Amino acid sequence: MKYRWTLAPPQPLLAESLAAQWPISPLLAQCLLNRGLSEADPIERFLAPRLKNLADPFLLPNMATAVERLLAAHAQGESLVIFGDYDVDGVTSTALLLEFLRTLGWQVDAYLPKRMDEGYGLSRDGVENCLKRYPVKLLLAVDCGSTAVETIAWLREKNVDVIVLDHHQVASPAPAAVALVNPQLAQADDAGSVPTGNFQELCSVGLAFKLAHALLKRGRELGLPGAVEFDLRPLLDLVALGTIADLVPLLEENRILATAGLERLNDTQRPGLVALKTVAQSPEKLGAQDVGFQLGPRLNAAGRLETAEEALRLLLAESMEEALPLAQNLDACNRERQKIERSMTEQVAGVVRSKFNPQTDFVIVEGQLLWHIGVVGIVASRVLQEFYRPTLILGGDVDCWRGSGRSIAGFDLAAALRECSDLLVKHGGHAMAAGLSILPGKVDLLRDRLNALARRSLNSEDLQPPLRLDAEVRLAEITLAALTELERLKPFGQGNPPIQFAANGLTHARPLQRIGNQKQHVKMWVTDGSATHEAVWWNAGAGLLPVGSFDLAFAPLANTFNGRTVVQLKVLDWRTAKN
Repeated sequence: MKYRWTLAPPQPLLAESLAAQWPISPLLAQCLLNRGLSEADPIERFLAPRLKNLADPFLLPNMATAVERLLAAHAQGESLVIFGDYDVDGVTSTALLLEFLRTLGWQVDAYLPKRMDEGYGLSRDGVENCLKRYPVKLLLAVDCGSTAVETIAWLREKNVDVIVLDHHQVASPAPAAVALVNPQLAQADDAGSVPTGNFQELCSVGLAFKLAHALLKRGRELGLPGAVEFDLRPLLDLVALGTIADLVPLLEENRILATAGLERLNDTQRPGLVALKTVAQSPEKLGAQDVGFQLGPRLNAAGRLETAEEALRLLLAESMEEALPLAQNLDACNRERQKIERSMTEQVAGVVRSKFNPQTDFVIVEGQLLWHIGVVGIVASRVLQEFYRPTLILGGDVDCWRGSGRSIAGFDLAAALRECSDLLVKHGGHAMAAGLSILPGKVDLLRDRLNALARRSLNSEDLQPPLRLDAEVRLAEITLAALTELERLKPFGQGNPPIQFAANGLTHARPLQRIGNQKQHVKMWVTDGSATHEAVWWNAGAGLLPVGSFDLAFAPLANTFNGRTVVQLKVLDWRTAKN
């Protein structure tokens, strides 16, 4: 057994009550309960996400101040620059704000930092280069800046106002920006209550959409030219792309924006996205998984290897003639990125395997001179998948290494790095993903410190990957009609994982069959007496196959082949049935 099976507690009485109330099946009702939904209003908002349910953007901390400063720049004809980031969230945020602000008359340019030369976030080097190109007195930092205390203080000395629009954890003390618009901040009213809205998990492109909404509302009140006619909805294709690619929970506001945005993305007339879908050979109807695994990596590739400016130009392209060569180049960059990533992953995994002790190694920290800093985050994810430990991978030159980390449930990586700040040059990020800079001579000290912290917060069970299961089912419950109904839970993503079930006491109805060019996959026909379904175990390799009576963990799918659609079970894990 590879995984620690975690079955959601069955609530048959409450599921039956919800099923009768809506009406829906008890199986869908149980899946809703598993997602913390048991009341009528939250269930309705979840099953039917609507743009009208978006919270007032002015509930966001310091939004009013940011809007006031931007409107003053508009009124005075003052130029500003957007300082973005080189990942999909940063690029889509920058593209959205450029399109919106330019259309409504702002004088605005954008600068995306160069990963190799300027590092992560609102770095001093990046800002100095930005101001050499665009000597402005107003800088809008997007998807960065929440920890840039020194850089923003330096900008204040230069009489440059800074607005920060970001969702990453905030330094303490916070940087002295004109306005720090970040949902991580709590802003109490005079009565002491904290308006949370539904935007606590928004990424930066979601915040960019909220800023545009706030500017539009205030602009209409003030008679801003073009504000009445401007329609925000065509910007939702960019919002969906950045939100899904940034792996934020697809709940609350993110669920609304991703759902509406996917509809826009499927019908988009934006030349850059049409070209991107073309080179990615995307399906006619995109889902969240297609965005995350096809479109997102191609937009990310340029920023990982060189500069993200091509990705930004693609999103802003005005014709297919302009967009298609850019999309093709990003596709080529993505193939090169995959090649580098595969080679480096093999190197890193080999190093870890040679010395890994599962009893004592709670955190993996590895770095080598010249490991490519553009793919350290992806490699960290790959190493985590194999060893299931919080992982930091570092690379760089002789003077300073930069790295990226990925974590597991129960270990807040950004908080842990804050406890190691005396060892680091720079750090920031989220609980599950973070970045840092460090002198090579301090890597061993960092590894020891992080392991000590992890041993205090994690136990042996935490270090076995969990397999979350929605329910134990009879195979007869898994019908095409049931799968159609369960589609109402989409889009799946962080916070709303794909449906996964367990069926117990199965046997083989027919002999197993090895399939694939290298016979690496296994096709089975399993039965529990109530029904028989085809099951496929992808990349089973030479692993032990289920025999006798066994329990199966699976994801249910509707598989269409030769014009015929049948239920198919994607095997996740199996175990010998308990007598």
